Amino acid sequence: MIALKPIRTSPIAAAFAATALTAAAGHAIAADTDITPQITVSATGTADIAPDMAVIGLTVLREADTAREALDANTEAMAEVLAAMQAEGIAERDLQTSNFNIQPRYVYPEPKDGIRPAPRIVGYQVSNSLTVRVRDLDRLGAILDQSVTLGVNQGGGISFTNDDPSAAITEARTKAMKAAMGKAETLTEAAGIGLGRILSISEQSSEPRPMPVARAAMMEMAADAAPVPVAAGENTYRVSVNVTFELAQ
Repeated sequence: MIALKPIRTSPIAAAFAATALTAAAGHAIAADTDITPQITVSATGTADIAPDMAVIGLTVLREADTAREALDANTEAMAEVLAAMQAEGIAERDLQTSNFNIQPRYVYPEPKDGIRPAPRIVGYQVSNSLTVRVRDLDRLGAILDQSVTLGVNQGGGISFTNDDPSAAITEARTKAMKAAMGKAETLTEAAGIGLGRILSISEQSSEPRPMPVARAAMMEMAADAAPVPVAAGENTYRVSVNVTFELAQ
């Protein structure tokens, strides 16, 4: 039978281990209690500016018995639209094909004796979409009117924008930040505490949304011989900020 001898620890090693455990426990407690008092506020700033450019979506849709016939009709109409845009002074860099699609048209016969016959292809439709940037807003109404006359029968939307909105965005950002700081100062003053340094800043910006133009509206343009009335208004740029401050107590 083998007798086990107890392991002896020297007094120096025991003291070192106790000191290490005490230091680790103290560090953990300090980490748990070392929380910086802070406050986070949100604010939004806006800036209004007149647009200097419009982006429009023009679509030519043609239908025929065969895909070839539909494509030929669509190609002829879109070629006339492109030529007209260039004649109006639209630069090539402001003309971009945004979508091209060929789809069959189906007929779904009624079921007979509980059996549904397979759908039949009865024709094809071809659509070609063009995105146009109009930098002379005084010509926008006439361009819309002429494009419909030349065969455009669907519209994706009109977006009034600015070629360089950086100044308006900077103004909105400055207003948002000042509003956030003012809100934080008001809250801390009411609470009777001080406002410390800024810990973090984040922002979200938004630009004006396009105004949709339905197909029915495009057909009304075609029926009206007068230039399409267009009101550009103003664009509103928004910047929202979230700012976290340290509290001085």
